[in-house]
Amino acid sequence: MILCAGEALIDMLPRETRDGEAAFAPYPGGAVFNTAVALGRLGADTGFFSGISTDLFGQRLADALTAAKVDASFARHGPRPTTLAFVTLEGGHAQYAFYDENTAGRMLTPGDLPEVPEAVDALFFGGISLAVDPCGGAYSALMLREAPRRVTMIDPNVRPGFIAEPDAYRARIDALLAVADIVKVSDEDLAWLGHDVEALLSMGARLVCLTRGAHGVQAFWPGGEVFVPAKPAEVVDTVGAGDTFNAGLLAGLDRAGLLDKQALANLTEEGIVPALELGTAAAAITVSRAGANPPWEHEL
Repeated sequence: MILCAGEALIDMLPRETRDGEAAFAPYPGGAVFNTAVALGRLGADTGFFSGISTDLFGQRLADALTAAKVDASFARHGPRPTTLAFVTLEGGHAQYAFYDENTAGRMLTPGDLPEVPEAVDALFFGGISLAVDPCGGAYSALMLREAPRRVTMIDPNVRPGFIAEPDAYRARIDALLAVADIVKVSDEDLAWLGHDVEALLSMGARLVCLTRGAHGVQAFWPGGEVFVPAKPAEVVDTVGAGDTFNAGLLAGLDRAGLLDKQALANLTEEGIVPALELGTAAAAITVSRAGANPPWEHEL
């Protein structure tokens, strides 16, 4: 099983009413939630841990996990409201305004952490849930606790406008990068964090994936690198594209028997390319339709 730990929220996507008025439509989302749903749709055995509200939006999130066959029994449910992210699109690229104070996801604490069963081979972390407390401290504690025993992957997915204390956030991410087996970053993430790929590998990462949007992804591991171009797609918007790539990568590694610390220490180009191709193919489908709507296995 791959356990995804991080935010679940509602993306309020821009729409237009029949009368031509601007409006927003609610869609289940959140970077880590999207990755979990995408993994489930790709047929991977997937679990999800977060704080989920018992309000009407929280029920939408729970229903989406169930529909994707994701095991949500790890989640903590409570009456606090659901985080909302109002999305605006500029040239197809998403900009976000978050409403997150005192929400079910935000108020998750280290005391809420689940026991992780032996069936879990890998854990995935990232997104805005690492930038705020108390939930950021909870997810960090979970990753640091489990990293010595299981494969861990992190996608910082840096959102500068959401980070109130940049120095503290950088210190937290650096501590997690130091124990991560797999790291996915963009050029913008690297610039903001003040790192390069070589630095991430020197920290101990076994695989670093540098995504370049419509151009594709470059993967690096000790002793090797490879570039996989993006699949052609007619872009509607980019919401959930990186999250879907993460799911395809993890699902591909899982299918190849590579979600294991020893296997990751002996990566080859032949082993990694199919997983990268699955990630780019899945992301291409996601960007071709509105919102974070990752593909099912049969669509690939």
